[in-house]
Amino acid sequence: MAPIDLPGSEQATGPTARRMILGTQLRRLHEKAGITRAKAAWEIRASESKISRMELGRVGFKERDVTDLLTMYGVHDPAEREWAVKMVKESNQPGWWHPYNDLVPSWFDNYIGLEEAASRIRTYELMFVPGLLQTERYARAVISHGDPDSRDEGVERKVGLRMRRQKLLSGPKPPRLWAVLDEAVLERPFGGAAVLKQQISHLLELIDLPNVTIQVIPFDMSGFAAESAFSLLQFAEPDLPNIAYVEHLNGAQYLEKPEDLEVYGRAFDRLAVDAETPDRTRQMLLKKREEL
Repeated sequence: MAPIDLPGSEQATGPTARRMILGTQLRRLHEKAGITRAKAAWEIRASESKISRMELGRVGFKERDVTDLLTMYGVHDPAEREWAVKMVKESNQPGWWHPYNDLVPSWFDNYIGLEEAASRIRTYELMFVPGLLQTERYARAVISHGDPDSRDEGVERKVGLRMRRQKLLSGPKPPRLWAVLDEAVLERPFGGAAVLKQQISHLLELIDLPNVTIQVIPFDMSGFAAESAFSLLQFAEPDLPNIAYVEHLNGAQYLEKPEDLEVYGRAFDRLAVDAETPDRTRQMLLKKREEL
């Protein structure tokens, strides 16, 4: 079998991204070898659905399973096998958010890892200021259902997690963040008027960052292009698929099919057109802050 083209992992900064890269490579190998998922599953004493989840990067890997699959797929080159084993080990390392696992639902755990690896994040929000843009008191008010001064241990740890996520915006290679907010977000005083006023001041500071764009959709244009919040993640690493993330009350969807991405991409484009420009958004924020 001809040598495989090993993908890089320089941009894959966390275990979630590396898991997806390895899964993508395994999928390419099984397709190239003409081996069905059912036969691959039998080889590692697993179910066909597990092979599917492995190839999507949704589950952890065992070194023995990966090496057995490589053998089955006809991959014997030592460098290729060494790369795969290295990716197994790196993908199984706990992310920085591991200490918060008791607070984070499993379906959101993947999002944190993907968010960390993204080169571009586009997000639309109708209810709250997006988590990456929240102040500490605003976040505490949202998490505690209204109390910006809550000192409940669980609330404090959730706030800590949210604040830690925000560090990626000021890191050495920050993603490009483009947030479109419904004007209703600015009318919900979570924690009181003072907390909202501070939050708006924070948004005005973030607008000046070169990697952050914020737009607000006025009431007379809101609600036409999308009925719920969503995020779109893009990656510099070519072996990571673009993803649309849609959260529900008890779970989330990670959409990767081109037709789904096209729908959400067009919706975001429409929202950006309907929204005020960044400069006019700045004026809206200044006016709202003066009114509080």
